Amino acid sequence: MSEAGKSVDAQRSGGEGDGARDLVTRFRDSARLRPERPAVFADAPIWTYSALDIATDGVAASLLERGIAPGDRVALYCPNGADFVVAYLGCLKAGAVLVPVNLLLNPREIAFMLQDAGARALFFHASLAEPAAAALADARDLGLLRIGIGFEDDAPLLDCHLHQLVQPKAAPSALPAADDAAVILYTSGTTGRPKGAVLSHGNLVANAVAVADTLGIKPGVDRVLVVLPMFHAFAGTVGIVMPLLAGAAIVPVPRFDPQAITQAIEMHHATIFLGVPSLYAVLMRLGDEQVTAWKSVRLAISGGAAMPQALMASFEQRFEIPILEGDGPTECGPVTAVNPPAGPRKPGSIGPPIPGVDMRICDGEGNTLPDGEYGEVCVRSPAVMRGYWQLPEDTARAFFGDWFRTGDLGWRDADGYFYLVDRIKDLIISNGSNVYPRIIEEVLARHPSVSEVAVVGEPHRSHGEIPVAYVTAAAEQQPDAAALKAWCREHLGSHEIPRRIEILEALPKNAAGKILKRELRRSGEAERGVS
Repeated sequence: MSEAGKSVDAQRSGGEGDGARDLVTRFRDSARLRPERPAVFADAPIWTYSALDIATDGVAASLLERGIAPGDRVALYCPNGADFVVAYLGCLKAGAVLVPVNLLLNPREIAFMLQDAGARALFFHASLAEPAAAALADARDLGLLRIGIGFEDDAPLLDCHLHQLVQPKAAPSALPAADDAAVILYTSGTTGRPKGAVLSHGNLVANAVAVADTLGIKPGVDRVLVVLPMFHAFAGTVGIVMPLLAGAAIVPVPRFDPQAITQAIEMHHATIFLGVPSLYAVLMRLGDEQVTAWKSVRLAISGGAAMPQALMASFEQRFEIPILEGDGPTECGPVTAVNPPAGPRKPGSIGPPIPGVDMRICDGEGNTLPDGEYGEVCVRSPAVMRGYWQLPEDTARAFFGDWFRTGDLGWRDADGYFYLVDRIKDLIISNGSNVYPRIIEEVLARHPSVSEVAVVGEPHRSHGEIPVAYVTAAAEQQPDAAALKAWCREHLGSHEIPRRIEILEALPKNAAGKILKRELRRSGEAERGVS
């Protein structure tokens, strides 16, 4: 294994936890135990564990034949589907480090990722040929191996095609170690350049096994519907790695389409659904006959952003499916906590830590705060990243010793359940008082005319900052800013009432459906003439 795969440029390393192993061995255990059980459902014939194992052995051997060495970085630019899973697992079997590419990035941003990671190869889908070509032109000095997915065989942009790599071949004899890098997941880069969080095989195994244990995954029975983008940490671990290691199946859906999601659930009898709050809000628009198609789903998981309690209650009442709210940053594998299926569930809480994860609330110096006090959520576990790719100083700043600083402001109750108030950077300080956007968002989300809401701080000469709310309309409703302000006066303190309420057709979101508050801040700056 190359030095790039074994370390993060001499950055931090950590323990793997008892029994943690590499992803390749764990997947092969699943394939050996259930060779003919479904692993991935697709429009084409179902991929059984045996077929997936053989195909990905071929991908791994073919990559090595084409000069990809263990520890080399390989980028994957592809929508959700069986092809994504085949490329993902084949790269890991080759000992390569996978770099999933966000589908919403522009070519220059993609080129930055390829160059920063020092990628040696790029898998990319035919539907993304144009931005891929532009990115490759910017990153031409890298001389990447270009592997197509879904192209005609004679496409001039390609060196080879995925289906040419899946031919049965002997599996590579070398196995990655638990501490070897498995993926580099680039953060959104809201402040400065994006950072690549390096997660090892042991990190992902620890997180996937703990999540499967918490959710009570039933091997050979459970089927996880994955519409959240597979390049995202949540879908990558909980939607790909967790099912494959637990002997469950993956039902990929390539886009946020309530009709397509419902059809996939009905066709493949999905039992677990992964979503973000904005997706649950859209699903509430389904007709009653479509809601009945969800009867096979036993659990819905929500992460990525705070779930409005009013939305959770409405969804559960209508679909008769419990929502388990959880959370965790990319750097933590990503799952740190989730409300347990057997209860108790606490609305507004992300639940207690999952097995193997320690969490605490810290002050600015890293000291533990008592239950009930607000501070930064810090995490210690075998799933916490090894560090940021080639950024040792950023890595050091992200930790209090062994504890990763999530940047989330929260508190813990006496039962050990954690509550997230806001991102620390989203805290609004108005006239010297702390204003927490989530509290305002919860109040506005309860108003019948509101579908979605986001609150941000806006600079003000006299008050320091003022809260500004952006809302979208619920179905067949027309929100009125004056009425919404009156509603806030009934339920909030005077310092929390939004000074301005903007009604938009839609809120800006990333590929995972998370509301982008930074875009709302930028739109507010443009309105105020800030360049």
